Amino acid sequence: MNASELSRMVRTRPLPAAPVVIEANEAERGALAARFGVTAIERLAARVSLSDEGPAIHATGTIEADVVQPCAVSGEDFRHSVTDAMAVRFVPLGMLPDGPEVDLEISSDDADDIEYEGESFDLGEAVAQSLGLAIDPYAEGPDAERVRRKAGLVGDDAPSGPLADAMRALRGE
Repeated sequence: MNASELSRMVRTRPLPAAPVVIEANEAERGALAARFGVTAIERLAARVSLSDEGPAIHATGTIEADVVQPCAVSGEDFRHSVTDAMAVRFVPLGMLPDGPEVDLEISSDDADDIEYEGESFDLGEAVAQSLGLAIDPYAEGPDAERVRRKAGLVGDDAPSGPLADAMRALRGE
């Protein structure tokens, strides 16, 4: 596995008592933008609480980012904010169901599992992965509808056919 663009190693013992705050610098944001195929990530911050749950460590928090990406319809860049909840379980290597049979009781079914090895885990990479999942690759910018109309593209919910065309002509659309 390649080194993470946003590596923030956290020791498993003792876990930080206060939430961990991660803010990506300019170089990290640039590398993440390239990784996720967006034009730019202008801001990325996360606040993550960690709790010990037996052999696993549960990380929950919020990710906030300002992203510039091309509109899925027009291709023009637009800025938007991403705010998303993060829920990840860090599990010791070999304890996931694919590995040896081990009882692993974890309370949250919504958390993604990430294996770690040794005395620390990469919380920054978990934040990066969560951001990657939160970015909508089909996001539409503010001019998407205008570009659709100009190109003659009509959505499934819009009336179509000869009568609809005649009505649009009467309205001067």
